[in-house]
Amino acid sequence: MDHLSPVHLLAFGPHPDDIEIGMAGTVAKHTSLGYQAGLCDLTRGEMGSNGTAAERVAEGEAAREVLGAAWRVNLGLPDGNLADTDSHVRAIVDVVRRSRPQVIAVPSGADRHPDHVAAHRLLVSAVFKAGLRRFVTSEEPWRAEWVCFYFINDSAPASFVVDVSDVYEVKRRALACHASQFAPSAGDAAATRLTSPLFRQLIESRDAQFGALAGVRFAEGFVVREPVLRPLLIGRWPVAPPLP
Repeated sequence: MDHLSPVHLLAFGPHPDDIEIGMAGTVAKHTSLGYQAGLCDLTRGEMGSNGTAAERVAEGEAAREVLGAAWRVNLGLPDGNLADTDSHVRAIVDVVRRSRPQVIAVPSGADRHPDHVAAHRLLVSAVFKAGLRRFVTSEEPWRAEWVCFYFINDSAPASFVVDVSDVYEVKRRALACHASQFAPSAGDAAATRLTSPLFRQLIESRDAQFGALAGVRFAEGFVVREPVLRPLLIGRWPVAPPLP
């Protein structure tokens, strides 16, 4: 993983399509404004009913290109068996310390999929340990300025939303890259929750609902554990800051 360059935003996903489902628009929004984004999938999704592990990794890379992210890495942790173990934590800590992100996005802990819940717990632990100087690895400690939680299957009241109306077609294109999950062509393809058109409707209706509540067409919701601090009541999107 020597190619991991510093980024402003680092997004983690349990499987190769989860970042796209929950926050592809937000990634695209940042990259369109000049921010550097890195994507990290914990597993290759090898336990999924459709698609091979190799196909899923390739689909993730295709989606990265659509979103304009600087890089995407897959840790190859065991799908269906994510746990807060030393080896899993160290793999994640290495990504954080090498990429030195200002903001980290991880899945919400409230989700119907047990892998997503397990990923949330593992990532919260690893992101915290990445900032501990006595958690020794080959890289220097790094603590991001902010950790945000995004939704995959479910949703809840958001701490804030990001207007992604102007990049929503980019999100649709990124999701379409994951054809093995949403539109499998194999003769033995299994019908799953993701292959139903209703799943795409679920994603878009949630983004439309968050958007309508904020007075825009589409928005993606995030939860944070601390109060959202703004310097003024009037806020403007800043230009991309320099990387460390």
